[in-house]
Amino acid sequence: MARDSLVRGMGSFFKECEHPRSRWSKCPHPYKIRYRAAAGNQVEESGFADRDKAIDRLTEVYKEKKAAPRSQSKADRIQKYGAMRFEEYAEEWKAGQRHLAVASMRHLDSLLQHHLYPALASRRMHSFDHKVVDGFIRTMERNGVGLATQANTFDKLRSILLDAHRLGIFPDNPVAGVKPPQYDPARAVIPSHEQLRVIRTAGDDAFMLIVDLMSGCGLRNGEAAAVNLNNIVADDVYRVTEQVILSTRQYGPLKHRKAGEYRDVPLPARVRATIEWYAETHGTVDGYLLRQPTDPGKPYPHWGMDNQWRRIRAAGQVDIPEGMVLYGNRHFFASNCLSNGIPITDVAEWMGHKSLDVTFKIYRHLMPGSISTAAKVLNLNLAV
Repeated sequence: MARDSLVRGMGSFFKECEHPRSRWSKCPHPYKIRYRAAAGNQVEESGFADRDKAIDRLTEVYKEKKAAPRSQSKADRIQKYGAMRFEEYAEEWKAGQRHLAVASMRHLDSLLQHHLYPALASRRMHSFDHKVVDGFIRTMERNGVGLATQANTFDKLRSILLDAHRLGIFPDNPVAGVKPPQYDPARAVIPSHEQLRVIRTAGDDAFMLIVDLMSGCGLRNGEAAAVNLNNIVADDVYRVTEQVILSTRQYGPLKHRKAGEYRDVPLPARVRATIEWYAETHGTVDGYLLRQPTDPGKPYPHWGMDNQWRRIRAAGQVDIPEGMVLYGNRHFFASNCLSNGIPITDVAEWMGHKSLDVTFKIYRHLMPGSISTAAKVLNLNLAV
Protein backbone atom coordinates (compact mmCIF):
# COMPACT_ATOMS: atom_id res chain seq x y z
CA MET A 1 0.00 0.00 0.00
CA ALA A 2 1.58 3.27 -1.13
CA ARG A 3 1.09 6.44 0.84
CA ASP A 4 1.85 10.15 0.46
CA SER A 5 2.53 12.36 3.44
CA LEU A 6 2.04 16.12 3.56
CA VAL A 7 3.28 18.76 5.97
CA ARG A 8 4.23 17.32 9.36
CA GLY A 9 1.05 16.97 11.41
CA MET A 10 -1.36 16.98 8.46
CA GLY A 11 -1.49 13.23 7.99
CA SER A 12 -1.39 11.21 4.76
CA PHE A 13 -3.53 10.08 1.84
CA PHE A 14 -3.32 6.70 0.11
CA LYS A 15 -5.13 3.99 -1.85
CA GLU A 16 -5.52 0.38 -0.78
CA CYS A 17 -5.32 -1.18 -4.20
CA GLU A 18 -2.87 -3.01 -6.41
CA HIS A 19 -2.15 -0.02 -8.63
CA PRO A 20 1.18 1.84 -8.25
CA ARG A 21 1.15 5.48 -7.19
CA SER A 22 1.77 6.58 -10.78
CA ARG A 23 -1.64 5.13 -11.74
CA TRP A 24 -3.68 6.57 -8.87
CA SER A 25 -5.10 9.41 -10.94
CA LYS A 26 -6.57 6.95 -13.44
CA CYS A 27 -7.60 3.98 -11.29
CA PRO A 28 -11.23 3.92 -10.04
CA HIS A 29 -10.47 3.13 -6.39
CA PRO A 30 -11.25 5.92 -3.87
CA TYR A 31 -8.64 7.73 -1.83
CA LYS A 32 -8.32 7.31 1.92
CA ILE A 33 -6.81 9.67 4.47
CA ARG A 34 -5.28 9.10 7.90
CA TYR A 35 -4.56 11.72 10.57
CA ARG A 36 -4.42 12.23 14.31
CA ALA A 37 -7.26 14.04 16.04
CA ALA A 38 -6.70 16.68 18.71
CA ALA A 39 -6.99 14.01 21.42
CA GLY A 40 -4.12 12.07 19.84
CA ASN A 41 -6.12 9.11 18.53
CA GLN A 42 -5.64 8.00 14.92
CA VAL A 43 -8.54 8.58 12.52
CA GLU A 44 -9.10 7.13 9.06
CA GLU A 45 -11.60 8.37 6.47
CA SER A 46 -12.35 7.04 2.98
CA GLY A 47 -14.49 7.72 -0.12
CA PHE A 48 -12.56 10.60 -1.67
CA ALA A 49 -12.97 10.60 -5.45
CA ASP A 50 -9.65 12.26 -6.26
CA ARG A 51 -6.39 13.43 -4.76
CA ASP A 52 -7.45 17.06 -4.37
CA LYS A 53 -10.53 16.17 -2.33
CA ALA A 54 -8.41 14.03 0.00
CA ILE A 55 -5.90 16.83 0.46
CA ASP A 56 -8.67 19.41 0.98
CA ARG A 57 -10.10 17.29 3.80
CA LEU A 58 -6.68 16.87 5.45
CA THR A 59 -6.11 20.63 5.17
CA GLU A 60 -9.51 21.30 6.73
CA VAL A 61 -8.78 19.02 9.68
CA TYR A 62 -5.31 20.51 10.11
CA LYS A 63 -6.66 24.08 10.21
CA GLU A 64 -9.35 23.07 12.71
CA LYS A 65 -6.73 21.60 15.03
CA LYS A 66 -4.55 24.70 14.73
CA ALA A 67 -7.49 27.02 15.33
CA ALA A 68 -8.91 25.03 18.25
CA PRO A 69 -8.33 26.67 21.62
CA ARG A 70 -5.98 24.94 24.01
CA SER A 71 -8.92 24.31 26.29
CA GLN A 72 -10.39 22.05 23.62
CA SER A 73 -7.21 19.98 23.56
CA LYS A 74 -7.41 19.69 27.33
CA ALA A 75 -11.05 18.64 27.07
CA ASP A 76 -10.10 15.96 24.58
CA ARG A 77 -7.41 14.64 26.95
CA ILE A 78 -9.85 14.58 29.83
CA GLN A 79 -12.36 12.70 27.71
CA LYS A 80 -9.78 10.17 26.54
CA TYR A 81 -7.85 9.49 29.72
CA GLY A 82 -10.59 10.23 32.25
CA ALA A 83 -12.68 7.36 30.90
CA MET A 84 -9.74 4.94 31.07
CA ARG A 85 -9.82 2.26 33.71
CA PHE A 86 -7.05 2.48 36.29
CA GLU A 87 -5.29 -0.67 35.12
CA GLU A 88 -5.12 0.56 31.52
CA TYR A 89 -3.81 3.97 32.57
CA ALA A 90 -1.29 2.48 35.00
CA GLU A 91 0.12 0.16 32.33
CA GLU A 92 0.57 3.12 29.98
CA TRP A 93 2.24 5.09 32.79
CA LYS A 94 4.49 2.15 33.65
CA ALA A 95 5.74 1.96 30.05
CA GLY A 96 7.23 5.41 30.55
CA GLN A 97 9.22 4.44 33.66
CA ARG A 98 12.29 3.56 31.62
CA HIS A 99 14.62 4.90 34.30
CA LEU A 100 13.75 2.08 36.71
CA ALA A 101 16.25 -0.72 37.20
CA VAL A 102 15.19 -4.34 36.76
CA ALA A 103 14.67 -4.91 40.47
CA SER A 104 12.69 -1.66 40.87
CA MET A 105 10.44 -2.56 37.92
CA ARG A 106 9.88 -5.99 39.43
CA HIS A 107 8.90 -4.34 42.72
CA LEU A 108 6.52 -2.00 40.89
CA ASP A 109 4.86 -4.95 39.13
CA SER A 110 4.43 -6.70 42.47
CA LEU A 111 2.71 -3.68 44.05
CA LEU A 112 0.42 -3.30 41.04
CA GLN A 113 -0.56 -6.96 40.80
CA HIS A 114 -0.95 -7.73 44.51
CA HIS A 115 -2.33 -4.48 45.93
CA LEU A 116 -3.40 -1.82 43.43
CA TYR A 117 -5.10 -3.84 40.68
CA PRO A 118 -7.17 -6.12 42.95
CA ALA A 119 -8.77 -3.05 44.54
CA LEU A 120 -8.70 -0.42 41.77
CA ALA A 121 -8.20 -2.06 38.35
CA SER A 122 -11.67 -1.37 36.93
CA ARG A 123 -12.19 2.10 38.43
CA ARG A 124 -12.46 4.94 35.90
CA MET A 125 -9.69 7.48 36.27
CA HIS A 126 -12.02 10.48 36.52
CA SER A 127 -13.69 8.93 39.61
CA PHE A 128 -10.63 9.23 41.87
CA ASP A 129 -10.59 11.77 44.68
CA HIS A 130 -9.14 12.00 48.19
CA LYS A 131 -11.98 9.88 49.62
CA VAL A 132 -11.28 7.03 47.20
CA VAL A 133 -7.56 7.14 48.00
CA ASP A 134 -8.18 7.26 51.74
CA GLY A 135 -10.61 4.34 51.43
CA PHE A 136 -7.95 2.32 49.62
CA ILE A 137 -5.47 2.94 52.45
CA ARG A 138 -8.05 1.77 55.00
CA THR A 139 -8.59 -1.37 52.93
CA MET A 140 -4.88 -2.16 53.12
CA GLU A 141 -5.00 -1.61 56.88
CA ARG A 142 -7.96 -4.00 57.27
CA ASN A 143 -6.18 -6.60 55.16
CA GLY A 144 -3.16 -6.50 57.45
CA VAL A 145 -0.74 -5.21 54.81
CA GLY A 146 2.60 -4.26 56.40
CA LEU A 147 3.27 -0.58 56.93
CA ALA A 148 6.31 -0.54 54.66
CA THR A 149 4.28 -2.13 51.84
CA GLN A 150 1.40 0.27 52.52
CA ALA A 151 3.77 3.22 52.19
CA ASN A 152 5.34 1.90 48.97
CA THR A 153 1.95 1.12 47.44
CA PHE A 154 0.57 4.55 48.30
CA ASP A 155 3.70 6.16 46.82
CA LYS A 156 3.08 4.41 43.48
CA LEU A 157 -0.63 5.26 43.50
CA ARG A 158 0.21 8.89 44.22
CA SER A 159 2.70 9.00 41.31
CA ILE A 160 0.10 7.61 38.90
CA LEU A 161 -2.67 9.96 40.05
CA LEU A 162 -0.40 13.02 39.97
CA ASP A 163 0.57 12.10 36.41
CA ALA A 164 -3.15 12.08 35.54
CA HIS A 165 -3.60 15.37 37.42
CA ARG A 166 -0.96 17.00 35.20
CA LEU A 167 -2.99 15.92 32.17
CA GLY A 168 -5.96 17.79 33.60
CA ILE A 169 -8.14 14.79 34.47
CA PHE A 170 -8.73 16.11 38.00
CA PRO A 171 -9.60 19.73 38.81
CA ASP A 172 -8.00 19.23 42.24
CA ASN A 173 -5.09 17.14 43.45
CA PRO A 174 -6.72 13.75 44.29
CA VAL A 175 -4.20 12.97 47.05
CA ALA A 176 -4.22 16.40 48.72
CA GLY A 177 -5.12 16.05 52.37
CA VAL A 178 -4.70 12.27 52.42
CA LYS A 179 -2.63 11.10 55.37
CA PRO A 180 -0.14 8.61 53.91
CA PRO A 181 0.75 5.37 55.70
CA GLN A 182 3.67 5.93 58.05
CA TYR A 183 6.53 3.47 58.22
CA ASP A 184 6.99 2.56 61.88
CA PRO A 185 10.62 3.11 62.95
CA ALA A 186 10.10 0.66 65.81
CA ARG A 187 10.11 -2.09 63.19
CA ALA A 188 13.79 -1.39 62.51
CA VAL A 189 15.06 -3.84 65.12
CA ILE A 190 18.75 -3.23 65.81
CA PRO A 191 21.18 -5.57 67.60
CA SER A 192 23.35 -4.34 70.45
CA HIS A 193 27.12 -4.30 70.10
CA GLU A 194 27.39 -7.55 72.09
CA GLN A 195 24.62 -9.24 70.08
CA LEU A 196 26.32 -8.20 66.83
CA ARG A 197 29.63 -9.65 68.02
CA VAL A 198 27.98 -13.07 68.45
CA ILE A 199 25.83 -12.88 65.30
CA ARG A 200 28.78 -12.22 62.96
CA THR A 201 30.45 -15.51 63.95
CA ALA A 202 27.29 -17.65 64.01
CA GLY A 203 27.55 -18.66 60.34
CA ASP A 204 30.32 -19.49 57.89
CA ASP A 205 33.09 -17.15 56.70
CA ALA A 206 30.92 -15.69 53.92
CA PHE A 207 28.18 -14.87 56.42
CA MET A 208 30.67 -13.10 58.70
CA LEU A 209 31.95 -11.03 55.79
CA ILE A 210 28.42 -9.99 54.81
CA VAL A 211 27.48 -9.03 58.38
CA ASP A 212 30.65 -6.94 58.70
CA LEU A 213 29.95 -5.11 55.43
CA MET A 214 26.34 -4.40 56.39
CA SER A 215 27.00 -3.33 59.98
CA GLY A 216 30.32 -1.60 59.34
CA CYS A 217 29.77 0.05 55.94
CA GLY A 218 25.98 0.22 55.66
CA LEU A 219 25.77 -2.00 52.58
CA ARG A 220 22.51 -3.60 51.49
CA ASN A 221 22.35 -7.41 51.26
CA GLY A 222 22.92 -7.50 47.49
CA GLU A 223 25.72 -4.93 47.69
CA ALA A 224 27.54 -7.00 50.30
CA ALA A 225 27.18 -10.07 48.06
CA ALA A 226 29.01 -8.15 45.30
CA VAL A 227 31.99 -7.17 47.49
CA ASN A 228 35.14 -6.73 45.41
CA LEU A 229 38.73 -6.38 46.64
CA ASN A 230 39.43 -3.80 43.93
CA ASN A 231 36.80 -1.48 45.42
CA ILE A 232 39.01 -0.58 48.37
CA VAL A 233 40.01 2.81 46.92
CA ALA A 234 41.71 4.02 50.11
CA ASP A 235 42.62 2.50 53.45
CA ASP A 236 39.39 3.87 54.91
CA VAL A 237 37.12 4.12 51.85
CA TYR A 238 35.16 1.40 50.07
CA ARG A 239 33.52 2.21 46.71
CA VAL A 240 30.11 0.55 46.23
CA THR A 241 29.65 0.07 42.48
CA GLU A 242 27.12 -2.75 42.00
CA GLN A 243 24.88 -5.31 43.65
CA VAL A 244 23.65 -8.83 43.03
CA ILE A 245 20.11 -8.34 41.68
CA LEU A 246 17.61 -10.62 43.41
CA SER A 247 15.49 -11.22 40.29
CA THR A 248 18.29 -11.84 37.76
CA ARG A 249 20.96 -13.27 40.13
CA GLN A 250 23.48 -11.21 38.19
CA TYR A 251 25.52 -8.09 38.95
CA GLY A 252 23.66 -4.88 38.23
CA PRO A 253 23.56 -1.14 39.06
CA LEU A 254 22.91 0.11 42.56
CA LYS A 255 19.42 0.90 43.77
CA HIS A 256 18.35 4.42 42.73
CA ARG A 257 21.49 4.66 40.57
CA LYS A 258 22.25 4.31 36.87
CA ALA A 259 24.81 1.85 35.54
CA GLY A 260 28.31 3.15 36.26
CA GLU A 261 27.28 5.31 39.22
CA TYR A 262 28.72 4.58 42.64
CA ARG A 263 28.92 5.80 46.21
CA ASP A 264 31.92 5.90 48.55
CA VAL A 265 31.38 4.73 52.13
CA PRO A 266 33.57 4.66 55.25
CA LEU A 267 35.66 1.51 55.60
CA PRO A 268 36.42 0.77 59.26
CA ALA A 269 39.77 -0.93 59.85
CA ARG A 270 38.10 -4.07 61.23
CA VAL A 271 35.95 -4.47 58.11
CA ARG A 272 38.97 -3.95 55.84
CA ALA A 273 40.80 -6.64 57.84
CA THR A 274 37.89 -9.04 57.33
CA ILE A 275 37.88 -8.37 53.56
CA GLU A 276 41.63 -8.89 53.24
CA TRP A 277 41.57 -11.99 55.46
CA TYR A 278 38.73 -13.53 53.41
CA ALA A 279 40.55 -12.80 50.12
CA GLU A 280 43.76 -14.38 51.42
CA THR A 281 41.92 -17.41 52.84
CA HIS A 282 39.45 -18.14 50.03
CA GLY A 283 40.86 -16.29 47.03
CA THR A 284 39.00 -14.07 44.56
CA VAL A 285 37.57 -14.24 41.04
CA ASP A 286 38.24 -11.00 39.15
CA GLY A 287 38.40 -9.36 42.56
CA TYR A 288 35.02 -10.71 43.73
CA LEU A 289 35.24 -12.44 47.10
CA LEU A 290 31.85 -14.14 47.25
CA ARG A 291 30.68 -16.60 44.59
CA GLN A 292 27.97 -19.24 44.37
CA PRO A 293 29.20 -22.24 46.44
CA THR A 294 28.18 -24.81 43.84
CA ASP A 295 29.31 -22.77 40.81
CA PRO A 296 32.15 -20.25 41.33
CA GLY A 297 31.37 -18.83 37.88
CA LYS A 298 28.19 -17.22 39.23
CA PRO A 299 27.63 -14.39 41.76
CA TYR A 300 26.85 -15.17 45.38
CA PRO A 301 23.08 -15.76 45.62
CA HIS A 302 20.72 -14.05 48.07
CA TRP A 303 19.55 -17.42 49.33
CA GLY A 304 23.10 -18.14 50.51
CA MET A 305 22.84 -15.53 53.27
CA ASP A 306 19.07 -15.89 53.84
CA ASN A 307 19.27 -19.64 54.46
CA GLN A 308 22.06 -19.18 56.98
CA TRP A 309 20.12 -16.47 58.80
CA ARG A 310 17.05 -18.73 59.08
CA ARG A 311 19.16 -21.62 60.39
CA ILE A 312 20.84 -19.38 62.97
CA ARG A 313 17.50 -18.07 64.20
CA ALA A 314 15.91 -21.54 64.28
CA ALA A 315 18.81 -22.99 66.29
CA GLY A 316 18.08 -20.53 69.09
CA GLN A 317 21.69 -20.59 70.29
CA VAL A 318 22.43 -16.96 69.50
CA ASP A 319 20.94 -13.94 71.27
CA ILE A 320 19.04 -12.25 68.44
CA PRO A 321 16.61 -9.39 69.23
CA GLU A 322 12.94 -10.29 68.81
CA GLY A 323 11.77 -9.33 65.33
CA MET A 324 15.24 -8.68 63.92
CA VAL A 325 15.83 -9.57 60.27
CA LEU A 326 19.13 -9.83 58.41
CA TYR A 327 18.67 -6.21 57.31
CA GLY A 328 18.99 -5.26 60.98
CA ASN A 329 22.76 -5.42 60.53
CA ARG A 330 22.51 -2.48 58.12
CA HIS A 331 20.30 -0.67 60.66
CA PHE A 332 23.17 -1.10 63.13
CA PHE A 333 25.38 0.99 60.83
CA ALA A 334 22.89 3.88 60.90
CA SER A 335 22.50 3.60 64.65
CA ASN A 336 26.27 3.56 65.17
CA CYS A 337 26.72 6.65 62.99
CA LEU A 338 23.92 8.73 64.49
CA SER A 339 24.66 7.84 68.11
CA ASN A 340 28.22 9.07 67.55
CA GLY A 341 27.13 12.44 66.19
CA ILE A 342 27.67 11.84 62.47
CA PRO A 343 25.28 14.10 60.49
CA ILE A 344 22.21 12.37 59.10
CA THR A 345 22.93 13.92 55.69
CA ASP A 346 26.17 11.92 55.51
CA VAL A 347 24.42 8.77 56.73
CA ALA A 348 21.76 9.13 54.00
CA GLU A 349 24.44 9.49 51.32
CA TRP A 350 26.47 6.52 52.54
CA MET A 351 23.40 4.29 52.79
CA GLY A 352 22.31 5.22 49.27
CA HIS A 353 18.84 6.42 50.21
CA LYS A 354 16.79 8.10 47.50
CA SER A 355 16.21 11.13 49.71
CA LEU A 356 17.03 12.41 53.17
CA ASP A 357 13.35 12.04 54.04
CA VAL A 358 13.70 8.24 53.89
CA THR A 359 16.60 8.28 56.34
CA PHE A 360 14.82 10.71 58.64
CA LYS A 361 11.61 8.67 58.79
CA ILE A 362 13.40 5.43 59.65
CA TYR A 363 16.13 6.65 61.97
CA ARG A 364 14.94 9.90 63.53
CA HIS A 365 14.37 8.13 66.85
CA LEU A 366 18.06 7.14 66.90
CA MET A 367 19.34 10.69 66.73
CA PRO A 368 20.79 11.75 70.09
CA GLY A 369 19.99 14.91 71.95
CA SER A 370 17.00 16.95 72.98
CA ILE A 371 16.06 20.62 73.23
CA SER A 372 17.57 20.76 76.71
CA THR A 373 20.79 19.15 75.53
CA ALA A 374 20.95 21.51 72.55
CA ALA A 375 20.46 24.52 74.82
CA LYS A 376 23.40 23.47 76.98
CA VAL A 377 25.68 22.78 73.99
CA LEU A 378 24.79 26.05 72.25
CA ASN A 379 25.37 27.98 75.46
CA LEU A 380 29.04 26.99 75.57
CA ASN A 381 30.15 29.37 72.80
CA LEU A 382 27.80 32.27 73.45
CA ALA A 383 29.27 35.60 74.52
CA VAL A 384 28.88 36.45 78.18
